[in-house]
Amino acid sequence: MKLDELDRAIIKALVEDARATYAEIGAQVGLSAPAVKRRVDRLVATGAITGFSAQVEPSALGWTTEAYVELFCRGKTSPSEIAMAVARHPEIVSACTVTGEADALLHIRATDVSHVERIIERIAAEPFVVRTKSAIVLSRLINGSPQTG
Repeated sequence: MKLDELDRAIIKALVEDARATYAEIGAQVGLSAPAVKRRVDRLVATGAITGFSAQVEPSALGWTTEAYVELFCRGKTSPSEIAMAVARHPEIVSACTVTGEADALLHIRATDVSHVERIIERIAAEPFVVRTKSAIVLSRLINGSPQTG
């Protein structure tokens, strides 16, 4: 999909405030509200915009501790096998396969370090996991979406 400058400006406006009206976005980008709606509908239909959601401050839910865990797996463990196993843990907010020595990288949010430890123990008990390597986040330096410009 090819995005023009107006598409990028609309996406930027939505990233900044997904609750903005089409009229408000139109005023920012120089289009009418119906024109913005047509473009947003097209961006959704083509998959450039994958959804709209509320962003919740994790600490408001008691999730004040954050960690990244590298998974080292046996043999030819498939990404789908890893995905099925880690999906069972609601504390794992994202997981991806990676280059380098580790097979996967998990992002965990938890209530405290003891909670992180219990999650790592559960993950390490999966039959395909050889070992884990973890890092606790001390402070988040940058937090947000990729820039649209």
